[in-house]
Amino acid sequence: MAKNSLIPAHSLINLRGKLLDLSAPRIMGILNATPDSFYNKGRDSQIDQLLANAGLMLQQGASILDIGGMSSRPKSDMISSDEESERILPLIEAILKHYPQAVLSVDTWRAAVARQALDAGVHIINDISGGQLDPEILSVAAKYHAPYICMHMQGTPQTMQDHPQYEDVVKEILDDFIARIQVFKAAGTTDIILDPGFGFGKTIAHNYALLKHLSLFHLTGCPILAGISRKSMVYKPLNLDADHALNATTALHMVALLNGANILRVHDVREAMECVTLYRHIEEA
Repeated sequence: MAKNSLIPAHSLINLRGKLLDLSAPRIMGILNATPDSFYNKGRDSQIDQLLANAGLMLQQGASILDIGGMSSRPKSDMISSDEESERILPLIEAILKHYPQAVLSVDTWRAAVARQALDAGVHIINDISGGQLDPEILSVAAKYHAPYICMHMQGTPQTMQDHPQYEDVVKEILDDFIARIQVFKAAGTTDIILDPGFGFGKTIAHNYALLKHLSLFHLTGCPILAGISRKSMVYKPLNLDADHALNATTALHMVALLNGANILRVHDVREAMECVTLYRHIEEA
């Protein structure tokens, strides 16, 4: 494989005035200000602990911190937009006060929450619904010139794992992305990152087909984000649970990098950075 052969031409994204180069893989650290996260179960939902986690992730090499205020795990409870904002805005303020150079994304599908987060200093919108649940979020991204992460999800968090079905999961999601990109560009959004949505309306077999063929999504010309950290696709085949899935997650992170992932969205930044370091040695060999 030629060096950087899987990297799209569009590898620079504009973070509302400063550039982030995705020609080398980047790590996005997960900060969930929720009491029902599938992995941390709300253990780190207090501001002080989340702020400490943010500092540690940045120290370990995270390029982006992804802040979420509503769980999107299967069958998760829906909360109001006001409650979602109340969970994330103090955290955004605290992080930018202590780490003003930090690059932040907001994990929300709601236009109102995204707008408030961008006003507070967030740089990127990370939308699990790809604009399907609240189409107004596209105009928010365009107005603020914010990069937009479009994730694919079949159904909603409440229904997505009931009976996910595809004729050809890779082709169908690629076709969906191509169509969605036209919608985003028509709305005025230019910096688009694609996330195939591992675990969001997919069986384990669907997830592994997407991972195996991840590089095909670069046909869109967009960078690719892979969010597989400690998910059930990792631990269920091994009869483990999320708490014991770090080693297996790291193995699949290397597969994602070899198959063209530009961003890894992770719970464990240090281990993911080790994976990126070794991957770069492979690329330079």
